Amino acid sequence: QVQLVESGGGLVQAGGSLRLSCAASGRTFSSYTMGWFRQAPGKEREFVANIRWSTGRTYYTDSVKGRFTISRDNAKNTLYLQMNSLKPEDTAVYYCATGPTYSTSSIGYNYWGQGTQVTVSS
Repeated sequence: QVQLVESGGGLVQAGGSLRLSCAASGRTFSSYTMGWFRQAPGKEREFVANIRWSTGRTYYTDSVKGRFTISRDNAKNTLYLQMNSLKPEDTAVYYCATGPTYSTSSIGYNYWGQGTQVTVSS
């Protein structure tokens, strides 16, 4: 049974930083992609970043490039999202997910965490 558990969300002022973690268990993730998505109130879930577990290849949505960094720790089976220079528009529930394809669409991910709230005040 695959389990993804996010942590690290919270309230931060604009310009601040947070690091999200996603502890993964239940299988070997070396052949899979891990991703971060977010959903703001009244909006659809949107792609943030992903990483191919085996190669470390990453991809980011334009709005977070240069501010967010996705990474993984193979030994700990943990995914991270370092978020710097946070803006109020980054406020959302952040979800980690895993799937077999290197995709920016939520359709490409078949396991999801419960989400962690990130609130950025102005």
